[in-house]
Order: sequence, then C-alpha cells, then structure tokens
Amino acid sequence: MAEQATETITIAAPVQRVFETLIDFESYPEWAGDLKAAHVVERDGDGRGVEVEYRAAAMGRSTSYRLRYDYEGAPNRLTWTLVEGDLESELDGFYQLNTSPGEDGSTDVIWQTVIDLMVPIPGFIKRRAESRIIKAALDQLKQRVESAVAPD
Repeated sequence: MAEQATETITIAAPVQRVFETLIDFESYPEWAGDLKAAHVVERDGDGRGVEVEYRAAAMGRSTSYRLRYDYEGAPNRLTWTLVEGDLESELDGFYQLNTSPGEDGSTDVIWQTVIDLMVPIPGFIKRRAESRIIKAALDQLKQRVESAVAPD
C-alpha cells in the first residue's frame, strides 16, 4: 500500500535560490545523506534535468531508481514521477515553493511524496525510512541552501 508524506519548512533564501538548489541534481550526493549517486540522463532545452537516475542507501541495501521531472510551474513547483526503480513501484511527488509572508526573503517549502515498494515492509521500518527521506528532502535541503553563499 502506498504511503503519502507531506511536510513543510521555511528556508531563509528566495524562491529562485531554493529552486536552483533543487534542480542541481548532480550535487545531491554532496548534501542528501542517503544518496550515493545522481546522474542526469536527459535534459530539456534549458539544460535542466528532465530524467535523473539515482542510487541510494535504503533499508540496509542499495537501490536505484529513475525520476522524470516536470517544470510546468517553475520556479514555484517542481514535480516528479517514477520512471523505474528496483525497489519502488511508486515514487511521485512535488516541491511547492512560495515566498513566505512576513519573512523577508524566505521561502515556504511544501514537500509531498507518495511511495510504494514492490515488497512488503514492516510498518516500523517504513516509518524509519520515511523519516530519513523527509530529513534529506527538507532539513538537509535547508542546510544546503542556507549555507550557500548568496550570489551577488
């Protein structure tokens, strides 16, 4: 059965800087703890990754999966769908980026994903894995963006 997770965080940086960090897929292994590799397989006319292959640590083993990204709502929305995965049968989601009201130059980030695996996993292991995914998706993203030197 698919599990859905939704979380929100505020990042002290403008929407464009958060978006640029999100689409710098090949840098993900530098800051997203469980990701071991990220390779852009296909780019759009603007040079942005459309299809990206990942290798990650998952539940004591390595997993590989490929996501397809949609930039229709860019820079305020980045969506993805699973193309293929060796453990995952569903891995779809989005980042929604909105300028924070009352927070000068900050961005409210909503992250949502739906995950389903090909094999049944006990609930406590799923919750632990979900916690690690959320940490990479939001806490580590926040740390990466906020620690970056603001462009002049």
